[in-house]
Amino acid sequence: MAPFLAIPKSFCYLILLYSLLLATLQSPCGADPPYPICTNTTNYTLNGPFHNNLQNLFDSLSSKASLSVSHYYNTSIGNDPHRVYGFFLCLGFDSLDKCKRCVDDAIQDIQKLCLNRKQASVWEEYCELSYSDQNFFGKVDDTTPLNQTSPLKITEPNKYSQAVKKMLTKLSDQVSNSSFLYAVAENNYTASENLYGLVQCTMDLSKIDCHRCLQIEIEELPHCCYNPRGARLMSRNCYLRYELYDFYTGKSGYNSPSVPKSSAGGQKKVSKNVLFIVASACIAGILLSFCIYCRMVRERSQKERSKVIGQAVLSQQTGAEKDQMKPPDFPLISLATIHAATNNFSDLNLLGQGGFGPVYKGALPNGREVAIKRLSSGSEQGSVEFMNEVSLILKLQHKNLVRLLGCCAEGAERILVYEYMPNGSLDSVLFDQGRRALLDWSTRYNIICGIARGILYLHEDSRLRIIHRDLKASNVLLDKDMNPKISDFGMARIFPGNNAEASTATIVGTYGYMAPEYAMEGLYSTKSDVFSFGVLLLEIVSGRKNAGFHRSKHAPSLLDYAWQLWKEGRALELMDPVLVETYCASEVLRCINVGLLCAKEDATDRPTMSHVIVMLRSESLSLPQPQQPAFSVGRFTSTIMDDISVNYVTITDVIPR
Repeated sequence: MAPFLAIPKSFCYLILLYSLLLATLQSPCGADPPYPICTNTTNYTLNGPFHNNLQNLFDSLSSKASLSVSHYYNTSIGNDPHRVYGFFLCLGFDSLDKCKRCVDDAIQDIQKLCLNRKQASVWEEYCELSYSDQNFFGKVDDTTPLNQTSPLKITEPNKYSQAVKKMLTKLSDQVSNSSFLYAVAENNYTASENLYGLVQCTMDLSKIDCHRCLQIEIEELPHCCYNPRGARLMSRNCYLRYELYDFYTGKSGYNSPSVPKSSAGGQKKVSKNVLFIVASACIAGILLSFCIYCRMVRERSQKERSKVIGQAVLSQQTGAEKDQMKPPDFPLISLATIHAATNNFSDLNLLGQGGFGPVYKGALPNGREVAIKRLSSGSEQGSVEFMNEVSLILKLQHKNLVRLLGCCAEGAERILVYEYMPNGSLDSVLFDQGRRALLDWSTRYNIICGIARGILYLHEDSRLRIIHRDLKASNVLLDKDMNPKISDFGMARIFPGNNAEASTATIVGTYGYMAPEYAMEGLYSTKSDVFSFGVLLLEIVSGRKNAGFHRSKHAPSLLDYAWQLWKEGRALELMDPVLVETYCASEVLRCINVGLLCAKEDATDRPTMSHVIVMLRSESLSLPQPQQPAFSVGRFTSTIMDDISVNYVTITDVIPR
């Protein structure tokens, strides 16, 4: 076995290079996606009505894609003149799970590639997303389609182009027989190669318009794609592609008729080139397996430790939670790597200290900066939180949730490794007199909406239904662009079944943010997080902490003070004075209104997070008037304060983490 382990890396790299050279024989067309179509129209204003409606549209499309019921969906959001129309389309052979991931990628890419455009489309590898300020549903886009071609050329372009046109024309005729406006085909081209094709239209088109849209793209082929081995043409309404390899796997994602096969008689004649390719691929595969085996030997012990940790995680869960979880494969990082990254946990690398333990800044061997959270030795409660946090956060993926990169469990050490947030925690900026000016109103409004989207994902859109239970300013981290990411899932719980609420005898959380029914009776639900969000929202608007707030004997908490100003018609006085030059009065008042609605004493009267996002984003929606909120928890929970941690697992940052 020793010779295997001694194989030099350079030898493995040569094998990989050889395999890649073979793969070029099936080089796909063009550069990698995404492929944007950014129409030259007027731009929209950031955080304006159109922008807000567009964000709501993206949320709606992502939500519909997550339902996994259709490859196509269109809708419109808002009222004229700021109304926005949009749809997504996934290719027919793609699975619905991949469709969801593709749509989410498209939402991110279209905002970067077509910044501020009122009309735009983007094609990913397996889907398209389009939006416009005009109603374009059912209308054929007759502009010149976007094209991407293979860098490999065909030896007989005249013969090949005729075969391509014949196949695609036949496919465009077949679309009229498809309920999903989708068709694929496989035809013989030579004795050793088959030609594969696909056509598809958006389902808002009639079959006649779909045929016309495809004919526009077919007529464009001689001008753009005369001699490449493969190409794809894309417009807003239709898509076609052809290759000399099976790029759609021969199976449709729809229940459409089988893919037509060639009826040419006789067994295919195998050429010497094909035999050479097969033999070379086998040799490359055998050699490559040596490198894979070397890696497997090194990683086997890590995987075994990962399974042990996974089983330990399950042992900490309740029966209802176990039913929803499986032992994950944990991304393990060795303790030696952690020591090197933090200079042996040097005080110079210390970012903060909290109930869980210290947090250090570090750098992994690849140069990536990370935040390393170390469990204090001898903390039994912290050990449970460690298992809970790892098991939950590995299952959660959202742009407004902090990303866990790995963990370490060697000996008595329990360590979590997170992506590094250069701007630290929200409280370290918001409540700092020297840094709070960095948060102008536009930034604060973006932070509010980002936190709301993160909580909505936990409550409704993730695979598991999660209640955070410790949402507060110190548990929201800020990336380099001041985008918020919710962190610290040590207190989070998977919500059992379809119950409206659950109860616990152990009340944990942070003073000032806990909902009254949780602090007094141990009852928690998604509405508990809504209450915490309401308090956090008012803190962001005012720049003041709810806990320890002392304005006067008539307003012992921030909630009291906000309510008094609201009912007296002086709500804008709650706003942080540093915002006076950047604020939007209507948005500030709307946020205060939403914050007070979230902080109602009766949990059933509080809105859901999906309703919160709609209220924050829609200027045309008339909001209900708030009622007197639940006042400071501390006024009626003195009997249980011993069970409540003032700052239970918070890391109070003094510099970025």
